[in-house]
Amino acid sequence: MNSVNRMGAASPIQKIVSNPVRRQVSQATASNLTDKLELSGLGHFLTAIKSNDVRTEKVAAIKAQIESGKYESDTKMDVATDKLLDELLRG
Repeated sequence: MNSVNRMGAASPIQKIVSNPVRRQVSQATASNLTDKLELSGLGHFLTAIKSNDVRTEKVAAIKAQIESGKYESDTKMDVATDKLLDELLRG
């Protein structure tokens, strides 16, 4: 075969696939293994939603103000920007 791109019988990829590494794990160790997924920003949001910590009346009032064009003001935007930056810096 072509020796430049090593697609012949001596390809290292074929050797790895044809002879996978198998590791023995004791039963005690295997029972302690768990998968874990952590979503930092989204996790906090989902926890708040699941705990019903959302003030629906306040959300509805703000939503109505936004739709009518009366919500946005320079003061509110400054406060919101400051809070967002503070939260981002806290990590």
